[in-house]
Amino acid sequence: MKNIFIIGSGFSSISASTYLAKRGYNVTIFEKNSTVGGRARQFKKDGFTFDIGPSWYWMPDVFESYFNDFGKKVNDYYKLEKLNPAYEVYFNTLDSVKIGDSLKKIFDEFEKIEPGSGNILKKYMKKAEKHYEIAVKDMVYKPGISPLELVNSKTIVRLKYFLTNIKKEVERCFKNKKLSQILQFPVLFLGAKPSNTPAFYNFMNHADFGLGTWHPEKGMYSVIKGMQKLAEEIGVSFKTNQIVEKIIVKRNSAVGIVVNGEEKHCEVLISGADYHHTESLLEEKFRSYDENYWGRKTFAPSSLLFFVGLNKKIERVSHHTLFFDVDFDLHATEIYDNPKWPSKPLFYGNFPSITDPSMAPVGKEACFFLIPIAPGISDSSEMREKYFNIIINRLEKLTNQSVKDQILFKESFCIKDFEKDYNSYKGNAYGLANTLKQTAFLRPKMISKKVKNLYFTGQLTVPGPGVPPSIISGKIVSNLI
Repeated sequence: MKNIFIIGSGFSSISASTYLAKRGYNVTIFEKNSTVGGRARQFKKDGFTFDIGPSWYWMPDVFESYFNDFGKKVNDYYKLEKLNPAYEVYFNTLDSVKIGDSLKKIFDEFEKIEPGSGNILKKYMKKAEKHYEIAVKDMVYKPGISPLELVNSKTIVRLKYFLTNIKKEVERCFKNKKLSQILQFPVLFLGAKPSNTPAFYNFMNHADFGLGTWHPEKGMYSVIKGMQKLAEEIGVSFKTNQIVEKIIVKRNSAVGIVVNGEEKHCEVLISGADYHHTESLLEEKFRSYDENYWGRKTFAPSSLLFFVGLNKKIERVSHHTLFFDVDFDLHATEIYDNPKWPSKPLFYGNFPSITDPSMAPVGKEACFFLIPIAPGISDSSEMREKYFNIIINRLEKLTNQSVKDQILFKESFCIKDFEKDYNSYKGNAYGLANTLKQTAFLRPKMISKKVKNLYFTGQLTVPGPGVPPSIISGKIVSNLI
């Protein structure tokens, strides 16, 4: 029985481990932190629970498909609730749009805001659903080895959607600024500007409006715990607090790792950790990509995160609330084109205890705030405090309520923490952006170009950033092995 080691315990790593263990391999996962999950961790304090990493549960079909591969169902491991509203978007003081839990509700909302747009959205969503079907069935499970993976009768007739971008396509159909921004928002999950993302990726609108937004009971970490339980049931071994210091290569083949100062040997090695960091564990001659390569790549944003315990129930917000009261395009420019701290940041608020009482003490609220920022910019406690005050002041103004005087505590997480906790290149939060020039076979390869039996999985390789793509990435790499 072959021994397979996996570095990191995020979604892609656990996914790969389960598929390989099912096929009879002896699989061990090495995680540098004290808990399993990679970037999907939880922070608990004074009865409050926060998901540190992913907080949106989209594409439920991918999760169901994953568990079905093992003769299981999602509800064997965790409970799901469909959110209504799915989310809310603020554009001005007490001026917000709620996205309902069905297409009919969303069509009606669009029609109310811009007469005639309901019918336009129906046509738009038919394209988005078809693109989703093609993406999930014909594209995202490909290993990114050859450009021919993208060529078939379905994609050829949709070539124009690869040659134009989401921003142009949406604004061609919808003139109302609010509706346009709502339809462009899901692309942010791909880690790129709408103007740099192929229009084909409007399948994310089907993931959003068509499939809905869900909440796993007790938070997104329930998914990690469910996957870990499945993995352990079929023999995967998890080891935490394991610092991998070196990848051992003999005769151009990966034969083990040095972890916490000790050599351990295997026949196959997979890294679900940061790709750039993983290659730094190799001698330079064995690295597939040099520093110039990584420096040229467009990385998804980093994030400034705040975890806030509130001594009251918050009002006039939804479980997921986006604050788009400032210039959407300016913020994107200050992430991708002119990297700096945003002059007027958009931000996202997650209030899980609105839906799930287990996330906060009775009568109190767990608040998670996220500001997308450029990777690699300076990170200081003074800058974190400055931006916390900016968003809290805006939250109070936009929702017409007092919040600051009810804060019990706040903790922050930013670029330095992404680098320290995850060895993340430039402190990025989501991996490599899914631009046209960084799609599929143009992403870093799953199979090392220079070292035999060394493989990669996760958001820096195919299919890309996000939780469902990471789960799929684990399946792809297991098939390659």
